[in-house]
Amino acid sequence: MQIAFSIKYAYMNILVRKYYYGDIPEDKAGGGVPETTGKQTEWPLWEIFIRSKQGLDHKHAGSLHAADAQMAIENARDVYTRRMEGVSIWVVESKYIHASSPDEAEQLYEPANDKVYRHPTFYDLPDEVGHM
Repeated sequence: MQIAFSIKYAYMNILVRKYYYGDIPEDKAGGGVPETTGKQTEWPLWEIFIRSKQGLDHKHAGSLHAADAQMAIENARDVYTRRMEGVSIWVVESKYIHASSPDEAEQLYEPANDKVYRHPTFYDLPDEVGHM
């Protein structure tokens, strides 16, 4: 679906087009160069983070494909906050997220295991302390 309208002033003629999800032509996609898989062009993948209330942290809600950040925010709003679940949306292009590998966990976290002073397990707590 494409909506097109024009604004005419005495000195200019502007044609404005609004595209909806799935309707943007390849040459107007924005958001960098889309990945090409065979003959089909695929939009970048975006990771979506939603904050449910002021003062809380953003939680990963899911992923979606979009042409650019603005489209990703609008689509995330429609997909992940349909019932007013959020007050803030973050979108991050997936190619910019870097994570450690589970195979490297032992090597990455091993130095902390020999620092027993970080874990208060070497003394007994009185019963009056409760949930500590």
